[in-house]
Amino acid sequence: MKRKAMAVLMAATMAVLGLAGCGASGAGNNGQGETVQTAETQESSTEVQNEEVQSVQEQTTETEAYTAADIRVGSLKGPTSMGLMKLMKNAEEGTAANNYTFTMETAADALLPKMIQGELDIILVPANVASVLYNKTEGGVSVIDINTLGVLYMVSADDSFTTIADLKGKTIYLTGKGTTPDYVLHYLLEQNGLNEGDVTLEYKSEATEVAAVLANEPESIGLLPQPFVTAACAKNENLKVIFDTTKEWDAVQGESGSRLVTGVTVVRNEFLQENPAAVKKFLEEHKASAEFANTNVEETAELVAAQGIIEKAPVAQKAIPNCNITYIDGEEMKTALSGYLEVLMEQNPESVGGSLPTDDFYYNGQ
Repeated sequence: MKRKAMAVLMAATMAVLGLAGCGASGAGNNGQGETVQTAETQESSTEVQNEEVQSVQEQTTETEAYTAADIRVGSLKGPTSMGLMKLMKNAEEGTAANNYTFTMETAADALLPKMIQGELDIILVPANVASVLYNKTEGGVSVIDINTLGVLYMVSADDSFTTIADLKGKTIYLTGKGTTPDYVLHYLLEQNGLNEGDVTLEYKSEATEVAAVLANEPESIGLLPQPFVTAACAKNENLKVIFDTTKEWDAVQGESGSRLVTGVTVVRNEFLQENPAAVKKFLEEHKASAEFANTNVEETAELVAAQGIIEKAPVAQKAIPNCNITYIDGEEMKTALSGYLEVLMEQNPESVGGSLPTDDFYYNGQ
């Protein structure tokens, strides 16, 4: 039986070898083609593995080579700081890539002297203020990203308006004559065919005063920024947004035009030149933090309330989606911002510091 089994096994082995020989012969080269193909496959696999190892080594080297930098960041209590909330939390917990110190003020005037004197490295300020700072420092700062688009909304209990042209003959309450909200409104009125005198503008010193007018006269029209819009509507259910100035701006400008920019992020060029890697790390973390604000609204609202930007988290939760928190850099940033500054320049040259920034104002990542 053992001999018979051995014979069967040998026969089967010879049959397999025979089939292998026939297969190789059919392929040509007496089986060498399969051998060459296997060698090539092994060589290709080795190259891929080597490339993967090299990539991992480069990433590891880059990570190991980076040393956390000390960065002093200044921002304002408002929408421009909301996109920083997650980064601020990470810094507090010690998980941020850099060693951040944050300063939050209620007015840009408190940040500019510190930036000029080198006490702050990066600040988040209104777009026109960045241009003014560029001119004051004779090109000593660069804009590195847009952090907030338009936050201005027209609010009223009268929702019969379909276009801005319908505002003819009406009175609009707003803050600050000769400020950016004023210039934005004038521009949108002009672009919709309304001239000086077609609309009456009543100026108030603070947004809370405009909100008070709306509370007493719901049929009146107010131009308010977030989060005052959300707060006003929460107190009077009859009030509603009748025009979103960001959308109205986009409609006038078209897809390839400028954007209605509220806040930008600026760096001192001296700091940028000495710490280019640290600035890039900041941008990466700022982008992630802004995205977090838009996708994790409830948690961000808690952080916003804790920082005293908006008193109550529920109000912050309603306001954040309308604050147009964003992250835009590079060429898209330049197109969006330069056109906006041009509009302000036409309204009042002093609003941008007397002249428009040149190309070196716009950081391109180099």
